[in-house]
Formats: sequence, structure tokens, C-alpha cells
Amino acid sequence: MGTLEGHLLPGMGFLLYSLYYSVLTSLALLREQKALEHPMLPRKLWGHRQVSYEALVKVLIPTFATICEFFYPLGVNRLQMIDWKDPRRPFIFKDNWEHITMFGFFILSGVVDMVSQARPAHRSVKLECAFEALTFYVLVLLMATHIENKSSMEIRVHLLLMLPSFLLAVVITVETWLPSHPPIWVLKSWLGLVFSNWMFQICEMYVPPTGQPWRSDSPTDHAFLTVFFCWYMALSAALFVAIYGLCSLWHSRYSSWEKTSGPRYQRCRVESGCEELERLKAEALLQDGVV
Repeated sequence: MGTLEGHLLPGMGFLLYSLYYSVLTSLALLREQKALEHPMLPRKLWGHRQVSYEALVKVLIPTFATICEFFYPLGVNRLQMIDWKDPRRPFIFKDNWEHITMFGFFILSGVVDMVSQARPAHRSVKLECAFEALTFYVLVLLMATHIENKSSMEIRVHLLLMLPSFLLAVVITVETWLPSHPPIWVLKSWLGLVFSNWMFQICEMYVPPTGQPWRSDSPTDHAFLTVFFCWYMALSAALFVAIYGLCSLWHSRYSSWEKTSGPRYQRCRVESGCEELERLKAEALLQDGVV
């Protein structure tokens, strides 16, 4: 949907996912983990199968967005792809079907995650990363045709969106072979924040806060759009640093709480010539079979 709602929904979904991944990355760095640990849903909801929150979000949000592409606003039906009444048999609802294809690959990535995580003994993290990378490659490919027949301003803003999309695809491809590499986690988190935040810039173009719409025939507006993209990159980096700082505070507070609430052990002061010590040594030797 080429509307405010059509960009706001995926923007919110990507932002939630990026914030979630940034928190996981921050906690993994603070705990010096060798791999990211994705929280799983309670087993009572899925029986003996394990399903992560990440996989569930990948399926639910794109599914809802796909339904909206077909039937929003109410009374609209975009299920038809070809106009059979026209002798030329043209494709119709091009933009909607491009969005639906993008959402479909995200759903596919979530399903692959669920199938892989359902069998912990045979889980393939590389397969999960490979399908996630494929999703972003498809996103870039479809975006290349999605900008056709649009104004120069819309083309510029979507081209700038393609940059973090392609870099995310490359980073996730590298993560497929280097899953335990913290710099890759940080870079993926930052690019995800850039991508999701720039989606909100697209929403701002539909409802500008200044009340003055962006002008496609203005070189100044085109230049400022690129400047804003650079600002969004810096803003996303600052947001990740803030998330890391909050996680650091929580981690230090949680660690100190564990130390104070846990059992305390004190070394027993025993003299070297104590009879009790000699008796314990003798019992230990007997138990080991030493004469």
C-alpha cells in the first residue's frame, strides 16, 4: 500500500525486531557469550517444540500486513493479479503484489526458523541465516522495480532505503558463515535500526510535520533528503549505544542482586593440628582405597 498506513505497519514491525535484536546483542556482549541466545516461547504453548519470539514475529506481522494489502481499506479486494477482461491481459495492483511478495519471504524465513528450532538436536543456524539473507536480497530486487513510475522524490527515498537493505543482506550472508562474531551482531543491529527508522521517514513524506509537502522539482529538497539519511544513520548508532547503556545498567544491577541474594560461603578456619581435620583426612583415604 503506497500510503501512510502501508509504510507505518512494516516500519513498526522492523523497529520492534531491530530493538529486540539490539537488546540481545547488548546482553550477549556484556555476558561475553559466544553465540546469541534467542528466548523461546513457553513450552506449554507449543508442547515439546521450541519456537523463538523472533520466528513468531516474522510470521505474524507479515501475515497481518499481507491481509491488509489484499483487503484494506474495507471493501477492497486485490486478490486478482491479471485483468482477464482486457484482451492485453495486463497485471494489476503491481505495487501491492510486490509488497505481498516481500512479506511472503519474511513469512518463509519465520517458518524455516520454526522448523529448525523445533528439533534442537538438528537445528541449523546457518539455514536460518541463509533464508533471512535471501529475504533481504529479494527485498532489494523488488525495490528496484517498485520505484518505477514514481516521482523523483519517491525514487530517491526508496533508493536510500535499498542501501541498508542490501548491506543487511550482505551482513547476514557473512553471519551465515561467522555466527559467533560479535562485530557482525553489532553491524546487523545498527543496519536494522537504520532501515526501520528510514521507513518512518517515508511515512513523514505522506504527513510532513511542517505542513509543507516535499517537492520533487526542488534540488534543495533532494539534497536535504540525503542529509536526513546521514542523520538517521547517526541517530541509529546513538540509539544502539543507548540500548547498550541501559542493558549494561540492568546487567550490573542484576549481577549485584544475584551476588547479594545468593548463599554465602565462608572458609572454615581449621588449625593444622586439629583432631577433626586428621579424622576427615583418614576417612577420605579409606574411601579412596588408600592404605
